[in-house]
Amino acid sequence: MKKYDFIGIKEQTIYGVKNPLLHIQGTIKLEHYDFIVYADTEEIKFELTMLGEKDNFLLTAKLPNKTKNVKVFIKYDDKLKLISSLNNKLLGRLYRKIKTTARRIYLKIKLAIIMIFRGIKFLWREHHFLVPPALWKKYIKYYVDKIKSGIVNNFYDPFRQNEYLNWIKENECEETIINFEYNPLISILIPVYNIGEKYLTECIESILNQSYQNFEICLVDDASTKEETIKTLKKYEDNSKIKIKYRDKNGHISRTTNDALELSSGEFVALVDNDDLLSKNALYEVVKVLNENKNLDMIYSDEDKIDFKGNRCDPHFKPDFSPDTLLSLNYICHLAVLRKTIVDEIGGFTVGLEGAQDHDLFLRFTEKTNKIHHISKILYHWRKIEGSTSVSIDNKNYANDLGKKAIEEALKRRNIKGHVEKDVKSTYYKVTYEFEKEPLVSLIIPTRDYAETLKTCLDSIYEKTTYKNYEIIIANNNSEKKETFDLFDDYKNKHDNFKVIDVNTEFNYSHINNVAVKESNGEYIVLLNNDTEIITEDWLTILIGYASQSHIGAVGPKLLYPDYSVQHGGVILGLGGVASHAYIGSSREDLGMYGRLSVPYNYSAVTAACLAISRKKFDEVNGLEEELKVAYNDIDFNIKLLQKGYYNVFVPQVEIIHFESKSRGLDTTSEKYKRFLIESDYMYTKWKLDTDRFYNPNFSKKGWFVLDKKNKEK
Repeated sequence: MKKYDFIGIKEQTIYGVKNPLLHIQGTIKLEHYDFIVYADTEEIKFELTMLGEKDNFLLTAKLPNKTKNVKVFIKYDDKLKLISSLNNKLLGRLYRKIKTTARRIYLKIKLAIIMIFRGIKFLWREHHFLVPPALWKKYIKYYVDKIKSGIVNNFYDPFRQNEYLNWIKENECEETIINFEYNPLISILIPVYNIGEKYLTECIESILNQSYQNFEICLVDDASTKEETIKTLKKYEDNSKIKIKYRDKNGHISRTTNDALELSSGEFVALVDNDDLLSKNALYEVVKVLNENKNLDMIYSDEDKIDFKGNRCDPHFKPDFSPDTLLSLNYICHLAVLRKTIVDEIGGFTVGLEGAQDHDLFLRFTEKTNKIHHISKILYHWRKIEGSTSVSIDNKNYANDLGKKAIEEALKRRNIKGHVEKDVKSTYYKVTYEFEKEPLVSLIIPTRDYAETLKTCLDSIYEKTTYKNYEIIIANNNSEKKETFDLFDDYKNKHDNFKVIDVNTEFNYSHINNVAVKESNGEYIVLLNNDTEIITEDWLTILIGYASQSHIGAVGPKLLYPDYSVQHGGVILGLGGVASHAYIGSSREDLGMYGRLSVPYNYSAVTAACLAISRKKFDEVNGLEEELKVAYNDIDFNIKLLQKGYYNVFVPQVEIIHFESKSRGLDTTSEKYKRFLIESDYMYTKWKLDTDRFYNPNFSKKGWFVLDKKNKEK
């Protein structure tokens, strides 16, 4: 092994005196290796997690009580290398704590200095230090988050403008234009009001210069008082591709767009704001998709923004259609192309929801069709100008209030009981579904000894859960210790909704849970690890509320490590292998990209460490796959639900601590590693894992929500 093949340890510590927990974070560049951990002279089990940055790892292990020394080795090419030696005596822990803290402070100061110099350079280059007040908060947050993270990553950050512009240069190119058999007329609807000549002209010209030319532009002026707006429109009155109407009275955006809809004669309509731009190939890409499937009713694309200097920034790489995400925010936005007959059927835009009229339209439109396609290319550019919501939602606070109303109206139309609240940390929304009567829920908790760990879990359920109608089924798998059985007897005596069943077979997570589900009585099932601790009191109300919706399959909460950093923020297929959790190690307070750690989002999968589902849907997919004894059984289960047409949902407003596989240990022995490889091969053979429809293909599969560099830095 060359000296640079193993980069080294970034941080290492042992948490707690009783039931101590080892955490080591570092970087490794070996392709084939194993870790071996010794507590004194005993080899112990651990968990290895690859973090969002390529080659970064997090190793955690539960140490036996009274452990004095811990040693961690890397095994490679039949050789052993000692990489960490920790003393767990009080003096050793104190020294290690001081050393770790000092190094952390040093790295933070170093990164802060780097970021300050970068910031000064950026602010001079972009603004000559004359920064608009609306941008200060955004810039400060960006630099603080970077310094907190302690990482300068090896990917492109899509929200760092110079990196995004580099990505554009490497990835965007003109496509060869082909002739189509099917050439539908597309009507571009543009409401106009008091927009400057420059922006309106650029908007119209970006459409006139499209590579696909079977379109019409329907412009409706909403009684503009700016002379230059009217003058600009007059210049285009003779263009055969343009229809123009001038309103006598200001009616706001919904009425004005409805007037544009009445002018239109296309098979499809596209929504464009009067200051934004279309990519040259925008309509071409839409019609290309329609030639592959003429039955589509809705097509939407990715988008970005144009800053004050005309440069692109802030891309929004979107997932495929995500109905629960749409109830949290209008993630669809632009470019959206809709079948006109359906827009007419639902009555166009709702007067009175100005500012949230697009969100309301999409909610009503998607109630009429599921023939929806997402183009994972940036075809639309929002213009950042003063007063625009593309700069800050604070410019139109009323839009945020009316967005809540649009979602509430959607619930009423769908005959769904629930309430909507604005997320206090963002501009998005959270829906909580309501019951007339609480259905019985069965909490399935597999366990093998570790009575103290199970007690923490059980006490948190009984002490904090506001939902009343539940039963707890302990699936006992080969427990041996007296304190475990004493604990069982204690809870049986205290609680009439507590039950223990024995599943004394070899460890098979899928089989154990399947047996326990059959023994349970609940209309809904919650699979729950024994090494968890409930934080959110209404956790069960929220999870079952989502699981009770007819279109939803599995529901999972935000899981946190004992230090309250994120352990589970949804699961992405193909990330780092078969699948991986998003946002591992992120701050509990992190909003996530476009609120992914703050409001409900559709993901392909959620972890079975805590997973809620209706019994009917659990049985419909035949439960957990018993061929997958340890790894990926929950991923397989989630994919089976997707195949049945259900949507899986991550609900971050529910938070639970996960102490991570304490009772079973982790896959580190050669036998377990071989089984892990077999189960990985099973997943690759059974499922197509190279795509995830809820994770935009432009994002990297080596780190979550970042962009790959084509020319990697050495």
